Amino acid sequence: MTDRYYAAACQTDLPCPRSRDEIPARVGKLLEMVDHAVVGYSPFFDVRLVVFPEFAHAAPVYETADELRDKLSVPIPNEHTDRYAAKARQRNVFIQTGTFLEVDPRWPGAVFNTTCLIGPDGILSRYRKVNPWLPWEVHASPADLPGYDEPLFPVAETEIGRLGAAICYDWLFPEAIRALALAGAEVLIRVSAYMDPWGTTPPMDWWTLFNRARAVENLAYVVAANQGASLANYPPFSWPGGSMVVDFDGRILAQADPGPGAKIVVGPVDLAALRAERSRRRGHHMLSHLRTGAYSGLYARPGDRAPGGG
Repeated sequence: MTDRYYAAACQTDLPCPRSRDEIPARVGKLLEMVDHAVVGYSPFFDVRLVVFPEFAHAAPVYETADELRDKLSVPIPNEHTDRYAAKARQRNVFIQTGTFLEVDPRWPGAVFNTTCLIGPDGILSRYRKVNPWLPWEVHASPADLPGYDEPLFPVAETEIGRLGAAICYDWLFPEAIRALALAGAEVLIRVSAYMDPWGTTPPMDWWTLFNRARAVENLAYVVAANQGASLANYPPFSWPGGSMVVDFDGRILAQADPGPGAKIVVGPVDLAALRAERSRRRGHHMLSHLRTGAYSGLYARPGDRAPGGG
């Protein structure tokens, strides 16, 4: 077990792919960033976790799921995840991939927005976005599929701690990130494409606000990689970057300057300190203070629909 290491949050500024034929070259550029993060900082500390943003491989740029499936989707595992696994072995790191648009024969017709945690031994977990950003994202949520039997919020036990990931809009739902924490996650990973104006600049700096809040309420580290694409590369939005590492008390340990551009920001993860705090702390330990029975009927509404639902 590695008690202390550094995590690298990497943001990209690359043209939006229109075909799966463009993905191999994109993966090559991201693998170069892994090398930059690990080798570049090696005189100072060990980078053991490298995180990439949402849409790093493909974005939902078409209006229908059929078009996404025909032009951009891939199965997992695939040749790209194999390349990440080879790089993870070479550099002895864990890589949280940017998202793929994924198809799975077990769920015909569905297209998922998916990120994988990949270590030296291969794929460790696969997270499929539970909360698509409606109405723009037309891919499926696994929570909506009858009979879906895989964990919605998987957590991987690794030598660098218990890691759990969720994607972008998921982080505006405290229940989603709390599910990861209750499953044991110590490092919460955000794979994101968070656009302006909800970024790093007041008065609408939601990116920073929610990353810090989720760290505090779950007493966990947050490693958050955000898309840093310019308007020209990923229209119709511009993307503010601001990738960051936050500690379990909400302190920003490192953050990229706001604005587009490919950047790597690194920050420390101290598992020994986290575990000591979780064991010792009595105040502000929301995970241990949960009164789940008080909320048991919170979502029990007529027809099991939220207010305003159809």
